[in-house]
Order: sequence, then structure tokens, then C-alpha cells
Amino acid sequence: MCNRIENLPNYFYNHLMIKSICVFCASSSTINKVYIDTAHEIADICIEHNIHVLYGGGNVGLMGALADRIIEKNGKITGIIPHFMHEQKWAHSQVDEMILVDDMRERKRRLIENVDAVVALPGGVGTLEELLEVITLKQLGRFNKPIIIVNTNGFYNSLFTFFNELIDKQFMHNSTNNLWQSINKPSELITVISVHP
Repeated sequence: MCNRIENLPNYFYNHLMIKSICVFCASSSTINKVYIDTAHEIADICIEHNIHVLYGGGNVGLMGALADRIIEKNGKITGIIPHFMHEQKWAHSQVDEMILVDDMRERKRRLIENVDAVVALPGGVGTLEELLEVITLKQLGRFNKPIIIVNTNGFYNSLFTFFNELIDKQFMHNSTNNLWQSINKPSELITVISVHP
């Protein structure tokens, strides 16, 4: 996990090839404002660096906050959502590019297809399931881009502790911890992606 982040010079950003990222995040509408602020900051960074965001297509929670901010500031965002969720009116009505898919499996595949990084904000079981699947795919060599976990207010500390327990009990190799990087602040995002080997 990445704990020490140095700011890169601005001229270096101009040469980065970060064109798109997938963002996994919560759909809960009852969460603390600090997590909403994190979604807004991630959106602002993507807009500043002209990064296309792919997300789960939702209209509430962190998904809604992320989309609202990007739409408000004329950034580029694409939602990918299953038909049954769209029928339940869970899709964001103002996202111009909303891709409808048959099921959750297809949604996950399309979300990480051809992106330059996956970013996980705080979320519930859906976010955890998406995050763990992409970590597994990276472990199996089926995904080779950065996976960044945004650990706002230590949200993911318990998960990291559990991962270490799995390593201690030899259910997981120690190198598994190198499959993702953790940041505490959204401002660290571009640096971490850019220095990914």
C-alpha cells in the first residue's frame, strides 16, 4: 500500500496517458458528508485532468454525487447499468452516455474494460464485491492496471487488517498486498496512478 506520496510537477501531468478510470462507490443516500466531499474531489480531479469516468450509473449516494459534479462542470462520464436497475429508475437521468447491459457480471466487465485505473471509494457490499473481483483478476493476470483504494477517514482499515490476517494464516500470499494501493486523500490520486509500474 502506498503511504508516502510526493507531488509531481505540473508539467509531468501534461504527459500522462490517463484517459479514463472506473470508479466503484456507494449508492447509499444516508452516508456522512465527508464521503460525499471525497466523491466531489475525485470528480474535480478527473475534470481538471480531462479524465473520462466510468461508473455504475446510479443517481444517489456517492454515485450520484460523483455524476452530479462531473455533469455540473462539463466533464465526461459514462454510466453502465443493468436493465433491471434502469427499470427501477436507479439510473442517473442526466448522464448523457448511459449503457444498458443484461446483468451485473456484464456491468463489471464493461466498467473495467480498457480503463487506465480502477478507483474504489467507500461503499457497501456491492462496492466491496466489485473491488475484490478486480483484485482477484489482477492476481490472476487478467487485469494489469492500477487499483486505487481511497481510504477516507480510515474507512478501509478493517479490510486491510483482514487481508493481513489472511496473509498471517497463509490463505493469501504477502505479495497480494502489492496488487492495490491505498491513498488517504483524493489529491494523491494522479500521483499514485502515474507511478504505477
